[in-house]
Amino acid sequence: MSSEVSDESRNARNQFRPDDHDNDHFILTTVVGSYPKPKWVDRARDLYNDPEADFDETAWNEAKDDACRLITDEHERAGLDVVVDGEMRRNEMVEFFAHRIDGYEFNGPVKVWGHNCFDKPSVVNEVEYDESWLVDEYEFTKEVAERPVKVPITGPYTLASWSFNEAYEDEASLAYDLADLVNEEIEKLVDAGARYIQIDEPALATTPDDHAIVGECLERIADGVPDDVYLGLHVCYGDYSRIYPEILDFPVDEFDLELANGDYDQLDVFRDPEFTANLALGVTDAHTAEVETVEEIKANIEKGLEIVPPEQLTVSPDCGLKLLPREVAYGKMENMVTAAREIEADLDSGKIEVGSAPVSADD
Repeated sequence: MSSEVSDESRNARNQFRPDDHDNDHFILTTVVGSYPKPKWVDRARDLYNDPEADFDETAWNEAKDDACRLITDEHERAGLDVVVDGEMRRNEMVEFFAHRIDGYEFNGPVKVWGHNCFDKPSVVNEVEYDESWLVDEYEFTKEVAERPVKVPITGPYTLASWSFNEAYEDEASLAYDLADLVNEEIEKLVDAGARYIQIDEPALATTPDDHAIVGECLERIADGVPDDVYLGLHVCYGDYSRIYPEILDFPVDEFDLELANGDYDQLDVFRDPEFTANLALGVTDAHTAEVETVEEIKANIEKGLEIVPPEQLTVSPDCGLKLLPREVAYGKMENMVTAAREIEADLDSGKIEVGSAPVSADD
């Protein structure tokens, strides 16, 4: 097993290794992004939207700040190396951004499954960047966190695919313009100090023939991004064999993939040709409201070691955890971190053998 990631990508990942890390090996632990909101956040939103309630914008913002502080602390208590605020300020992964991009408008919700609705936006004019989408969110979380913070951003292909296009000749043209806006937002996040940014493209795996469009979007997104910024791509659901190995040409440091939910049936996809990027492997199932045991998660992490060496492996839940009970989400994170640390110790002692040596924090 070889390690073909670039020195820049390796160094960008190593900045997240804690100085006091106990083991020689280091498996990066994080989450994808969303997390269950405390029930009082939903109650606060209802009050804010109620014109007869004495609950103004200041009170609503205070509630969101408190939720971000609480969930960031929860991630740190679970022991994650890189934390997220659980996307406490976001209502939905497309709608949140569409509200902040000129050219979008909303005409009411559409039914997506069962009785669930989605406020699907329409692109009615050329999209334009107005003001920052996420810098305030990042700066607040960075201030309250003691560990590095990751910033998830919905990718331009998903933003285009999950909207009504009433202004562009085709979806690709819309996606490319949105990619330029994402690039502009990342530039502001980098200036604010962000060093771990994840592009979420769930639409890719469901429309795999468009991987070239996503590749062009990522080229635009990565343009001018400094080498010390760790750029990830999260792709969930779908048939990975339809987009692999083409995705290896994408200009990102890490691929975050959902494999636990399918019991790793698609793991073989990534054996040939060799996986030459960093792998963020889903090791807990985001769709099962049961906390996997440490031993179960350790077995899942070992599947990741069949694809990449430890210095290229990140572990996370399969996807965002927002639909789970909060205590279940916490239990999954806590057991995942314990499992990762135990696997590292087994690697250090030689109980688990892989084909590469540990990389120290000084490398």
